[in-house]
Amino acid sequence: MKVVVEARNVQRSYRRGSVEVNAVAGVSLTIHAGEMVSIVGPSGSGKSTLLNLLGALDRPDSGEVLIDGMPLSKLDDAGRTRLRRDKVGLIFQFFNLLPLLTARENASLPLLLAGVPRAEAERRADELLTQVGLGARLDHTPEEMSGGEMQRVAIARALAPHPPVLLADEPTGNLDSRAGADVLALLRTAARDRGCAVIMVTHDPQAAAVTDRILEFKDGRLLGEQRPRPEAQSRVGVTRGAV
Repeated sequence: MKVVVEARNVQRSYRRGSVEVNAVAGVSLTIHAGEMVSIVGPSGSGKSTLLNLLGALDRPDSGEVLIDGMPLSKLDDAGRTRLRRDKVGLIFQFFNLLPLLTARENASLPLLLAGVPRAEAERRADELLTQVGLGARLDHTPEEMSGGEMQRVAIARALAPHPPVLLADEPTGNLDSRAGADVLALLRTAARDRGCAVIMVTHDPQAAAVTDRILEFKDGRLLGEQRPRPEAQSRVGVTRGAV
């Protein structure tokens, strides 16, 4: 199976006052196409810092990150921006939707930025939003939506450019249990049916249990991994159309 995300002895530290914090301390990992992986650990353990490194939002002090075979250290700022646009879908806990844009406009934005004609970008956005259960909400703005609906718009936006990598930072953190289950089902479908490598940071053990692997993170280091039982994964069904 193709490796689409790889970290090789990645290190990242920063200063907090007079103290140097080793947020990521020599992490190596590989994630394959079609795999859904969760990263768990206590607050402040470096999980989100690691996700930012894997998503080309930050640079390591040493070591290498490769996305779809491309070493990020070989890219300048413009190249990293193109890679994020074309290769990485980002899903945030607080959705990061543009408040004045409709669901259609938010979901089509990455395609418009990539130069896709507006009619084609909006057709693709409508298709994805319908598949995630928002076909009747295309012209609604974020303030007219629930948290679960906004997160589904964010997923549609992340999937619009057909990225091989999908990174999700606490995607169920602000959702009720029903909406959270819907979001997890959509992420599993993205891995299973679209072949995305899905990497999710979460504090929720029930959310982590539906992934293929759980990577345990503490004090900037990967301590090990677990493989959840198949019955835990089966509890999250695909409640929407395939994405």
